[in-house]
Amino acid sequence: MKQQVLIAGRYRLNTTIGRGAMGEVWQAYDEMGGRPVAVKLLHSQNSEPTATARFRLEAQTAGRLSHPHVVGVLDFGEQEGRLYLVMELVGGDSLSHVLAQAGSLPAEHVAHIAAQSAAGLSAAHEQGIVHRDIKPGNLLLDADGSVKIADFGIAHFMNDPSGALTATGQIVGTSLYIAPERALGQPAGPPSDVYSLGCVLYQLLTGQPPFRAGSPIAVLHHHLDTPPVPPRELGVGLPPAFENYLLGLLAKRPEDRPTARQVAEWFASGAWRGRPEPLPAAAPRPEPEPRVTAWDPIAEPRRNPAPRSAPGSRSLPGSGSVTTYAFPSAVGGSGTAPAHGTRRRQRTGGRGVAVNRSKTVGTVAAVVVFLAALLVGLAWFSPDHSSADTSPTDPPSSAGPSAATP
Repeated sequence: MKQQVLIAGRYRLNTTIGRGAMGEVWQAYDEMGGRPVAVKLLHSQNSEPTATARFRLEAQTAGRLSHPHVVGVLDFGEQEGRLYLVMELVGGDSLSHVLAQAGSLPAEHVAHIAAQSAAGLSAAHEQGIVHRDIKPGNLLLDADGSVKIADFGIAHFMNDPSGALTATGQIVGTSLYIAPERALGQPAGPPSDVYSLGCVLYQLLTGQPPFRAGSPIAVLHHHLDTPPVPPRELGVGLPPAFENYLLGLLAKRPEDRPTARQVAEWFASGAWRGRPEPLPAAAPRPEPEPRVTAWDPIAEPRRNPAPRSAPGSRSLPGSGSVTTYAFPSAVGGSGTAPAHGTRRRQRTGGRGVAVNRSKTVGTVAAVVVFLAALLVGLAWFSPDHSSADTSPTDPPSSAGPSAATP
């Protein structure tokens, strides 16, 4: 077809931007709408019996979708025996061209592609549409770097088994990106698209699809039975969270894979970086209730006395620390009376001192008896046996326990 051909009286074809078995894609200009568009034309003599039905299916399915990450269908019709499909024009390249030039992409770029591709798939799944042919060539990058899913030519309506457009036992799709359940001949579902997207992401990170072999049948066997090699074992520097989630997309069982919406939200949130989630705020610790300890004087000395504090230290009320000083032992306990003026005391954190009155009385009485005996002895053994040397007006002094409040 020559350039500058007018389709439907409004779409002027300029240059071809793609060719395939079914047809060709032209960059065109919508003279009525005043905007650039892409026009897909079906070959006039296409040998594939289902080509026309698939072409109509693409127009029908993509026409039901209106999403920023799905190539929008603007018009559909027939001219001179040829079906045409008018779509929005995507200014960038497909991911297959990007891979051919770069080999692989950094993790951040792949995460961006994953979030947007999954968002587009989620919109299709919510409309009951399974793409069935997610591969690098069908993911287009716009001029601003946004991803758009293209080519719903072999899409399948989940509520319409006839939409498969395949004979019994025939598998439609690309073997490098096909899900295990589809390799077994089972119907495609939304998890099948998620698996295919996982294969694409794996290739974008490592430069190769997860499974390769000498024939498509051998590749299908790998999808069924072989676990994918973790990207880190291929020398790819990848956050562990990203790698673990990617391997989850490639789970053999459909029920073990996340949904497209979950994939989109996970990558869009930045969880692929593996940032630790903030811990919940610690609950306030309850204040200990004050304990009142009953002290039994009969049980003295205490079995586990508290350690003595440093000289001059004070015990703060409510601090829970107790400083204990021992009372003097009764005369006869050690055989030695305390020196004159020596005081022993017990301090209990400012809360008062308990005094054993019975022991105090006994101690004072013993001291008085001892001093009286001493005075009698001195008088008796004095050289002049005179009691005048001892002043009756000087009472003996006694040392007894006293309490000091800190």
